[in-house]
Formats: sequence, C-alpha cells, structure tokens
Amino acid sequence: MTRNPHTHPAARRIIFWRHGRTEWNRAGLFQGQEDIDLDDTGREQAARAAEVLVTRQPSMIISSDLRRAADTAAALAGLSSMAVSYDVRLRETDAGEWQGLSFAAIDEQFADDNAAWRGGDPEVRAGGAENRLEVGQRMLAAVTDAVARIAPAETLVVVSHGGAIRAALAALMGLPPERWGALAGLSNCHWSEVHEVVGRSGGALLVAVDRAQRRSGVASRGATGGLRRPIGRFGEAARIY
Repeated sequence: MTRNPHTHPAARRIIFWRHGRTEWNRAGLFQGQEDIDLDDTGREQAARAAEVLVTRQPSMIISSDLRRAADTAAALAGLSSMAVSYDVRLRETDAGEWQGLSFAAIDEQFADDNAAWRGGDPEVRAGGAENRLEVGQRMLAAVTDAVARIAPAETLVVVSHGGAIRAALAALMGLPPERWGALAGLSNCHWSEVHEVVGRSGGALLVAVDRAQRRSGVASRGATGGLRRPIGRFGEAARIY
C-alpha cells in the first residue's frame, strides 16, 4: 500500500468501505436495518472494488451482519483468503418506521423530525428508533475493539453502511452532531481511509474521502481520491490508538 507522507511508518490504517448497491438504493428507499440484498450492480461493484482493496493487504476484515454488507465483505475475503468477523454494532442506523419509505415520503410524513434529524439534532430518533450519537458510539466501540487486535502498520477494513460510516468518522473526529453534515456521504462501494497518528497525543489523519480507484469500475459522480485533511486529537473517551 502506498504510504501517505504525513503518516508514521508504524501507523495502523482503517478503511471504511460502504456496501454495494441494492435495489432499495436504486429506488431511493431508506433501508436502515432492513436486510436487503445487493443487486447485480452491487455485486459487480463489490467484486471490482475488492480487486483494489486487496492490494492494501488487509490484516482484518470486520463487517455488519446485514447481507448487503456481508456479501460486499465476502468479495474481499475471497481474494485475500481471510475470514470476516461480523459485528451487529456495524449495522446501519435503526430508522424505525422510516425504513422502506422513500426520502420524499419521509419528508412529507415526518417533516419536522426529518428536518431536525438531518440538521444534526442529537435528540431526534430516526423513525423513532436510534439517534445519531447512539450510532456513533456503537460504531466507535466496534472499531476500537478491532483496532486493538491489529499490529502497527497493519490495515483494518470495516464494511458497513453510509450513515453508520459517517457516524463513525464523526465520532473519531469528535464532531458535534450538528456538524456531521460537513462529512460527505459515501457512494455505494466507495471507501474512506483513516491513518493513525503515532505519538503521545494520539489521533488520526483522514487521508481519503469517498474514494474509488478508476480501475475498480465503481467510481461515480462526486468521488474524490486523495483528499487529505488532519482530524482532531481524540478525546479520552474516543481515543482508539
């Protein structure tokens, strides 16, 4: 794997990889924790992205147990001859009664709650179920546990969902919920990459956001490669390195 010049040679790396496309993604429906399969496009995306990610020499693959994530992870596991560890904490936001609805229908039927939730109100529960902070906390806990099991300079691949990955990155950065909108959502089968900052202060460097190598065949509008920005020092509750 090509090293970012701003990271230490012993830095551990986390690749947050969103699952491939599903029929509900194509139709614009809120999936939440509904267990929806990849569609044909999603399976092709996963296979092509896995060809790129296997070159990163992952040391561990962890995944949401929902089929769309698990089957995406399986594409990489098959190329790397690694087992996948499944963790329910990596599931998408539980969106309660919003699940299965179009985003337009959610806005029409739950206008106030939807506006508040999208605006980052930490008290609002998506569809009456989870709020943003709860998603970020469980994602951070799952990643913390996994990172503790890899050695310096190794790479962890986390296969999860768009909203859950945004929550994880926000938790790592210590962003308040009202600022989560600063993090662009991941396209299907794209990934974001975080490198450890080695030193007494702890921390991480976000080195790629919504990334898909052109040769993977999964690039889509809005993808970027190599966007680099340092992220804040972890607080004690959020420090994972």
